[in-house]
Amino acid sequence: MTIEFGRDICNHLPTAESREWLLTNGIGGYATGTISGLLTRRYHGLLMAALDPPLGRTLLLAKLDEDCHYQNRPYPLYANRWTDGTIAPQGYLHIERFYLHKGIVTWLYAFADVLLEKSIWMQQGENTTYIRYRLRRGKYPLTLAIKTLVNYRDSHHNTQGDDWPMNIQSHPQGIQIQAFPEAIPFQVSCIQGKSKHRYPQPQWHIYPQWYYQFDLPREQYRGLPDRDDHLHGATMETKLRRGETVTLVASTHPSPNLDIPQMYEQRRNHSQQLIQWGTQGAPASLPRLPEWIQSLLLAADQFIVDRTLPDDPHGKSIIAGYPWFGDWGRDTMISLPGLTLTTGRFDIARKILRTYAFYLDQGMLPNLFPDGTHQPAYNTVDAILWYFEALRAYWEKTQDDELIVELFPKLAEVIDWHIRGTRYHIKLDPKDGLLQAGSPGEQLTWMDAKVDNWVVTPRHGKPIEVNALWYNALVLMAYWGRQFGQNYQRYEDQAAQTLRGFSRFWNPEKGYCFDVLDTPKGNDGLLRPNQIFAVSLPVVTAAYGGMPLLMPQEQQKVVDKVAQHLLTSHGLRSLAPYEENYIGIYGGDRIQRDGAYHQGTVWGWLIGHFIQAHWQVYHDLSQAKSFLDPMRDHLKSGCVGNLSEIFDGNPPHTPRGAFAQAWTVAEVLRIWFFLIRNH
Repeated sequence: MTIEFGRDICNHLPTAESREWLLTNGIGGYATGTISGLLTRRYHGLLMAALDPPLGRTLLLAKLDEDCHYQNRPYPLYANRWTDGTIAPQGYLHIERFYLHKGIVTWLYAFADVLLEKSIWMQQGENTTYIRYRLRRGKYPLTLAIKTLVNYRDSHHNTQGDDWPMNIQSHPQGIQIQAFPEAIPFQVSCIQGKSKHRYPQPQWHIYPQWYYQFDLPREQYRGLPDRDDHLHGATMETKLRRGETVTLVASTHPSPNLDIPQMYEQRRNHSQQLIQWGTQGAPASLPRLPEWIQSLLLAADQFIVDRTLPDDPHGKSIIAGYPWFGDWGRDTMISLPGLTLTTGRFDIARKILRTYAFYLDQGMLPNLFPDGTHQPAYNTVDAILWYFEALRAYWEKTQDDELIVELFPKLAEVIDWHIRGTRYHIKLDPKDGLLQAGSPGEQLTWMDAKVDNWVVTPRHGKPIEVNALWYNALVLMAYWGRQFGQNYQRYEDQAAQTLRGFSRFWNPEKGYCFDVLDTPKGNDGLLRPNQIFAVSLPVVTAAYGGMPLLMPQEQQKVVDKVAQHLLTSHGLRSLAPYEENYIGIYGGDRIQRDGAYHQGTVWGWLIGHFIQAHWQVYHDLSQAKSFLDPMRDHLKSGCVGNLSEIFDGNPPHTPRGAFAQAWTVAEVLRIWFFLIRNH
């Protein structure tokens, strides 16, 4: 549950700036950075506020630059990289230890006989970040001067200061910043802990000055603007003796809670509660969860956010990934079982399912909610099909018949829309019972990279995973129809036709499945990971009357072929290395990155269904569990305590993309609990 590093990591800059940390607030806002303290992304900041929850993310407090004076000697604790290549100062050399524990990140700085602790956490439900300093060791008083570097920009943008005249005013505990007349004001307050010494109250000195040309190497690697400016709004100065604390509180709330001990314990207690819920979902034979699973339970909570509905202020959704994704329908449904059901948060799962049911339209679920608008985009063929699977997993855990009865008419409409046809030429082919989809210029499956008018992997036709999910939905509708007195025969008949038609996917020449049938160029025989779902999904639908989509020998060949050519330490490649268009390194500008996104790049979330399929074929629990060991190790690299979205297809499979991804965390949790239950 505690992830920590010493000087061997913290003082080695290439490693220290490659390790990132993430805190979230449950409404879409976050704080994140590197353990070195250097900014390397435009997304780094101590308060990235969700001003239109769960979106509208806006950088308010970029960083704090701390200077200590002890026995008349200066000790800078911060580090900045400038565009001329210099790193000045090099405060990371004073970091003795960094650790993440119960949703709080902490640094220990050591110099002379001083040990200064810095801890950061966020308040649930508010755009509020706490940064507490505590002098744990030191014979003499320590003078601490903290520069506040502020901003007010969209998380996806960069700032060119150009003497932007923000309005910065004093208030009783600190300063208030209003970037421009229409901007939401925010404040940085200072709370000095109780002391028996009679020091002056912390002093604020307001002299706004722009700091120009911060260098952002992660953005440079992504082919994006890599220069940023931040405003030094004010400096706070105070003195500390051993055992004393001072806390800065950055918030958009007009009256944030300034009871620091209470808010610190509240954060710790929230994390402890999450672990307890997850423990209840484990078998009685496993009274204590492994520490790495406890860490994942805390990571799971970071993706769950509020999404207010017109008729329900308590709606819930799931952020697809940090630092740049919003809430996506497909990602939400794939992530729901692992993030909410294995963690014992059934009420959250129910709210998410009802929230997305509100947005059903023409039998489709939203693909995403674009930032800056509340109008959902529906360009996805499989999000609604994953909804059926998420609902099945929820009902299996809770036996919540009431929700199934409530949603059944909507689900029936979904099936009807798909049979007669809905957006983007999504329609059942009556000849083989398979679902087809495809519209010029649109990307509808999870392999959805698009650059301007270039759809990188269109997969127009009959994708294999879509039809595995379609069969899954029909089986569930027949089962629930029978259970709750609805017309189920039509779903049984349709499922039987789809099952017969699914045999078309088997490619006897290559010994594995076609990826897409009936594309404009014929059947697509590229070796991709999507066929793994034809083995994994029937594992769970067998209890509902579902039949295997492939023969046993075909299942084994699929698992073996995927294992030999697509499996890596952190997931499955999106394309086999021997295929002509394989790209093994993910990087470069948008065209290069999106061109590689599903052409060889490894996807972490696919490891869950691979393991499930492998277990189905071989029933070898030790082998199945061994595939998760590298994911356990990955919690200590990339974004500590979290799992990345993607990895390079080529060794050493460097983590790329979003550094914290919901469905990667969710699928590792889900499959771990699945294996434990089948022990």
